[in-house]
Amino acid sequence: MTVSVTAAPVDGLSPALDPNEEQALPSIPWWGIALLIAATFGAGMAMIVPMAYSLAVRLDELAPGRTEVLGYILGTGSAATLLLAPLTGILSDRTRSRWGRRRPFTVIGLLIGIASVPVMALAPNVFVLALGWMLSTVGWGTSAGSIGNWQADRLPPHQRGKISGFTGLMMQLSPVVGILLVAQVRDQTLLVFAVPAAIATVFVALFVTFAGDPDSRGQREHDRLTVAGLLKSYVFRPRDVPDFAWNWLGRFVFFLGLTLTTSFTVYFYAQRLELAVPDVAGVMVLTSSLSIGTAVLGSIGGGWLSDKTARRKPLTLAGAALFAVGCVIAAFAHDIVTLVLGTLVSSLGIALFSAVGQALVLDVLPERDTQAGRYMAITMFAQKIPGVLAPIAAPALLVIGAGAQNFTALYLTAAGLALAGGLIIALKVRGIR
Repeated sequence: MTVSVTAAPVDGLSPALDPNEEQALPSIPWWGIALLIAATFGAGMAMIVPMAYSLAVRLDELAPGRTEVLGYILGTGSAATLLLAPLTGILSDRTRSRWGRRRPFTVIGLLIGIASVPVMALAPNVFVLALGWMLSTVGWGTSAGSIGNWQADRLPPHQRGKISGFTGLMMQLSPVVGILLVAQVRDQTLLVFAVPAAIATVFVALFVTFAGDPDSRGQREHDRLTVAGLLKSYVFRPRDVPDFAWNWLGRFVFFLGLTLTTSFTVYFYAQRLELAVPDVAGVMVLTSSLSIGTAVLGSIGGGWLSDKTARRKPLTLAGAALFAVGCVIAAFAHDIVTLVLGTLVSSLGIALFSAVGQALVLDVLPERDTQAGRYMAITMFAQKIPGVLAPIAAPALLVIGAGAQNFTALYLTAAGLALAGGLIIALKVRGIR
């Protein structure tokens, strides 16, 4: 059965939701949801804490004052995942094993992610640090992507908003908890990298061990995979799947704006509050702790409301608009109160956009039964390509004008892009309300 993205509306569901799909996919039991949430939390911590804090601290030790180098390191990691994410998604679609299609790739990603920790923590120079980060993004990205493919395989439409709300919340909370933990050991470089990875290892291993992934040895045969076919799988025809295409573009523009700010948060706080880079940990602990409330409200509240009303687009646009407002506030902030306010508004927007937006992704996903991994990987391009472009573009924005680094220009640009992304989704995606 292939999900049609133009099916007629049934029982109040969005027009893009096939009623046969609603009946074919059973609800996920509470323990499966708990395992999924825990695994998402762990993988998110391992991926985001180094990006948000650990790499900046280690780089400050290896190359003090070289803020722009962080952008290049983050960009190389995103470039590596751009090449490998579709490959692992396509291969997992075709995997036939007693362990299922997704579980082998979750384990492979986990092992690579663990191996990256000593490389980053003990890196003698910037080049090795960048190599370690590439391993980390490939490893944890593969593991998290495989968990996301499991969601695409298993979640029925009536659970997508709520569970996407919980998993979106975990992606918000995991770096908060991670930063709270690593702040306690900020003088021990190895632990700054190892603590998030250790927690991720436990939770992802529990998911791999106990979450169901049906035996795939009897699945339908695919055509023989060729190099040309593999390369072709990295792209799609927007005309064939217009809702998927417009949603992809909107997410791309939104995440381009978001990534402009997340890559340089540590340096932004350090400049505006006149702090040394390692001392920013205290401020990040404060803002991260306060963001828990906004993350809960945006993720769980938004996901529940989108399922209840069967409307995704207005809430997605609201999330983009809130993030833009938060960026504008932060752009002109020079004291901790205003910085915290901007952070909280942005956090609410990110949580709302992420939770409802993930449910929308699952709603418009083409070829769910046979190519879910491929299209989920292509969806990740909308986040990974900005991960390459934004860290490279940000230094150009930071040097606008004279004097100190121009974080005002950076944050205003991020606000404009995020709002534009929300508008694209709200105005152009037709098959989802």
